[in-house]
Amino acid sequence: MDNRESELNKVLFLSYDGLTDPLGQSQILPYLCGLSFKEYTITIVSFEKEDRFAKESGRIFELCEKHSLSWRPLKYHSYPPVLSTLYDLFQLRKLAIRLHRQKQFGIVHCRSYITSLVGLMMKKRFGIKFIFDMRGFWADERVEGGLWNLNNPVFNLVYNYFKKKEKRFLTESDYVISLTENAKKEILSWKIASAPISIISTCVDLELFDPERVKPDDQARLREQLGIKADEFVLLYLGSWGTWYLIDEMLAFFSVLKKEVKKAKFLIVSPDRVELANYLDKNDVILTQTARQLVPLYISLANASVFFIKPTFSKKASSATKMGEIVAMNVPFIVNKGWGDVESIVNMGASGYYLNDFTDQSFRDSIVWLSGGGFEKNRPLATKLFGLTAGIDRYLGVYRDLIRF
Repeated sequence: MDNRESELNKVLFLSYDGLTDPLGQSQILPYLCGLSFKEYTITIVSFEKEDRFAKESGRIFELCEKHSLSWRPLKYHSYPPVLSTLYDLFQLRKLAIRLHRQKQFGIVHCRSYITSLVGLMMKKRFGIKFIFDMRGFWADERVEGGLWNLNNPVFNLVYNYFKKKEKRFLTESDYVISLTENAKKEILSWKIASAPISIISTCVDLELFDPERVKPDDQARLREQLGIKADEFVLLYLGSWGTWYLIDEMLAFFSVLKKEVKKAKFLIVSPDRVELANYLDKNDVILTQTARQLVPLYISLANASVFFIKPTFSKKASSATKMGEIVAMNVPFIVNKGWGDVESIVNMGASGYYLNDFTDQSFRDSIVWLSGGGFEKNRPLATKLFGLTAGIDRYLGVYRDLIRF
């Protein structure tokens, strides 16, 4: 191996999400732990929320040490808006340059847009290979999710700035990572000279999300704890509540389900505050939250799952983590069309049903589909599409391609 390849094997991974965040623990660390044993020395810089860092940092440091990962956490700032992000970006830039002078990285792997500002700088300044791991159309997500109001001149300026940077990331990076084929098609339709694009969807730890590991005694205890009788039909909603998820439509779906299936309960497992429509009988709804390690047990109680996502432009790039987890647990699901690769995933054989609209008739049609049963076991498809090992192998392919360039 020559000196250039030795440098390329040193990777600087930049994330504005924290490793102590739930997302960091499910969608960042598992990949990096896998890659660290594949001839790569990885240094991670992430931004950590103070409360989560206090609770989780010890465990994360131990995990990083076990997998030979070097972690350099920075404090995340949220106030005042925009200025706090600029301050964080300034701190990231300083640390990235200092670390590069110490270690001489060959690849800077940037998760999403904010860290990619530093990644592009480092490519220009030091000649480092730059991976734009875009995750989605981030600036458009901020607008469509109601976080940036374009009538506000500050947010309008920030939006236009990042849309210009988006094109530079796509054209000047050495590799682009997209979560969905739909997003890749959208980018290619722009007909700009972009870097190679690899599709790596959000992945699932199939050892954790394995129905064979769920014990009937644990299921029985959890049912008793939640007040779910053995003969009741359980509709599950899992994950964040609000913003991108069509709450009213999901509650309306359950109302129609309740008319068709009298003994139905709506189990909502979410870390967020959940507001329910007034027309819903609160006795039919179970609100709870749980630790990540117990999520497979909660999924195993479900007869079906539902999640409706706003079918906006930015959601073409959405790969819902919950879908992979639910598919892995062999639970059928009801979704809407118009986001991510959901339609092609269902058409590939996943036990799912996508709605064309949110009418009562469409709801009833999907309930008839559910009542038919006989669903395919989804584990083989989950392994192919969402398996962590497959995701690590795809990232490894990107790293090795950069070494060959």
